Order: sequence, then structure tokens, then C-alpha cells
Amino acid sequence: MSDASIQRRTVRILVAGQVLAGLGQGATGSLGAVLATEVSGSEAWAGAVATASALGAAAIAIPLARLAEARGRRISLATGALVAAGGSTLTVIAVGTVSFPLLLVGFAMLGVGTAVGLQARFAATDNASATSRGRDLSIVVWSTVVGAVAGPNLFGPGVFFADWLHLPENTGSFIIAIAAQLLAATVYAWGLRPDPLVLARSRPVEPTAELAAGGVRGRGALVFAIGTIALSHASMVSVMAMTPVHLVHQGASLTIVGFTISLHVAGMFGLSPVFGWASDRIGRVPTILIGQVLLLSALGITGLGQASTAAVTVGLVLIGLGWSASTVAASALVSDLVTGAARIRVQGRADLTMSIAGAAGAALAGPVLALIGYAGLSFGVMGLACLVIVGAFVLGRPQKIQAQGASIDI
Repeated sequence: MSDASIQRRTVRILVAGQVLAGLGQGATGSLGAVLATEVSGSEAWAGAVATASALGAAAIAIPLARLAEARGRRISLATGALVAAGGSTLTVIAVGTVSFPLLLVGFAMLGVGTAVGLQARFAATDNASATSRGRDLSIVVWSTVVGAVAGPNLFGPGVFFADWLHLPENTGSFIIAIAAQLLAATVYAWGLRPDPLVLARSRPVEPTAELAAGGVRGRGALVFAIGTIALSHASMVSVMAMTPVHLVHQGASLTIVGFTISLHVAGMFGLSPVFGWASDRIGRVPTILIGQVLLLSALGITGLGQASTAAVTVGLVLIGLGWSASTVAASALVSDLVTGAARIRVQGRADLTMSIAGAAGAALAGPVLALIGYAGLSFGVMGLACLVIVGAFVLGRPQKIQAQGASIDI
């Protein structure tokens, strides 16, 4: 089998796993704030499960990277999916027993599924050519949309399963998630042969045309890339996590909330191949700047239009698009900049930073929402996008970025 054929097969397997994992995450994610309020008895804890999920993803990022380094992507991704399935199971138990601490543990384990998705996007770049690295990464990111958009709309079937199994009404979606996550683990364990990371160890990473041009030192570019991923993720998570609570306060039904989150997730993943193509063609940093402009526009809409469900929905879609452009391009830039033995370690640290930023955003969003409202939250988050834009101009033109390769010591 040729190198190109192996890469295409690897991407297909990663796509299949991400579709299933996305179904599990989509079925459970939009219920988090609602369940936290219900089980804890206080809206002040609405963002706690999103925080727990983000912390779970952060805690597992480095161990998952080390497992990949020791055993390959196949074992690492399959193990993470199994842990996420355990998280769904624990969440059902927590709701049934009205145990808020147990609910937080369950969502922390569900966060491991997020870490799996983050590592899967890097797995797509293990053997990708310089001209298709952004595209292959973005295709894996895009594949999550299939399950993630369908997931929040599984409340109806979820209620059926919950009634059938005599479980609390809002836990039915987690039963669906368990099945999806177990299937994802099976796909990774049996499908990723040959293992892309094991195969990549014998091959050098081909530099992109941008990096070959030389200029700015690689460490500054790497800090910018990881910072962009973290700040963009914090922006998205902080607003998205509080939107269900805000909409319910306005009288929206869970069906409307689920539909709104579905459109947001579609924005996050639906056009990621376009942004991957753009990052390969016009450059990583220009694509990042497009994402930040989209984020600023979106936050203006959600802030000024907080009283309108339609405006909030439009804003959430644009937030998803801005997140997609920024994280796809910045993730591709991380893969461009680091080669050799440092590559997996730096990728794991990028995922760790992203998850910690998401946890911080979710943790602060609840108190901010309580103090200054949804509009105040939206306007405050604008500052994060401004930081990325300033960083891009400080870094300089994207054509000036230079890779340090295996010489990076981080």
C-alpha cells in the first residue's frame, strides 16, 4: 500500500471514530448546564460541569500523549473513548442518585472524549504532506459535526430509552452516548493499522512553503499558535456554556435549546475543511485573523441581541465559525513548527493549554453571567479576540514564520 493510500485510510478511520465520538458528545454536552442546575439546586453551579469536562480533558492531555508515544495512536484513542463511555455511565448514576459531586466526576470523564478528539486531529497530520496538512486535520475536525449536530436532537429518542429503562428523563441521551463511545473505541482499536504515529517515526516532517521562507524564530510562532488555540477556545466555551441557561430564562424549551446548540456545533465543524484549505493556501496566520474577526462579530451580536433567540442563535453560529478558523489554522501551525521527538509532547501541551483555557472560561462564565448578564459576558470575551489579533501583528507577516523542528526544547 502506498504512503498516500495509507494516509487516506488513516483519515477515513479517524473520521469514523470522530463521527461516533461526536454523537456521544453532542447527545450530552447541551444538557450539562441544565443537569448541573437541576442536581445542585442552584444556577450558580450551571457552568460547573463544563468546567469539570474541560478539566478532565486537561488532566488527560499529557497522559494520553505519553500513551500515544509509548503505544501509538490506536491504543491511546481507543482508551480515551472507553473512559468517556465510563463518564456517561457515571453521569446517569449521578442524576439518579442526585449526587452533584458524582455528576462532576462523570463530566470530567466525559472530558476525556474531548481530549481524544483533540489528539485525533493531530493524528491526521502524522503522515500528511506539507501541502495537505491543514486539509487533513480539518477533515477530521469536520467529521465531528455529523454526530455532534445530531446529538443534541436526540432528546426525544433519549426520553424513550430513559422511560424504557426506568431512568430519569434527562439521562436517556447518555445511554445513546455510551453506545456511540464504545463503538468509537472499537473503530480506533481495530481500524488504525498501521498505526500512523508508529509509521511517522521513520519519516521527517516536510516543511510548508511558509516555514521554508524563514524569518521569525520558531518559539515565538509556537507560543502564538498555542495561545491562539487557548484563547479562541476560552471565548467559545464561556459563551456557549451559558447560552442554554440564558435561553431557558427567556422561556425557550429544551427543544429550542438543543436546536440552537446544534447550529452552533455546525458552525464549529461544518466549514472546517474550508478553513483547512485556506490555511494551506493563504497561510496559517491570515486564517487565524479571519477567525478572530468572526468571533468579534459574533460576540457583538450576542451582546446587543441578547433578548432575541434568533440573534443569539446567529451569534452562536458565528462563534462556531470563528473558533473553527482559528483552531484549525493554529493547530496546523503547531504541527508545522515541531518535528522529531518533541512533536507529540508539544501537541499534548497544546491540548492541555486549550483545555485549561476552556475550563477557566467555563468557570468564570457562571459568576460573570450572574453579575453582569449575558450581554456583559459577550462584551467581556471580546478582549480575548483582541489579544490574538495583537499577537498576530506582533509576530509579523505569516510568510516570516520559521520552524525550529526537533531543536525546540519546550
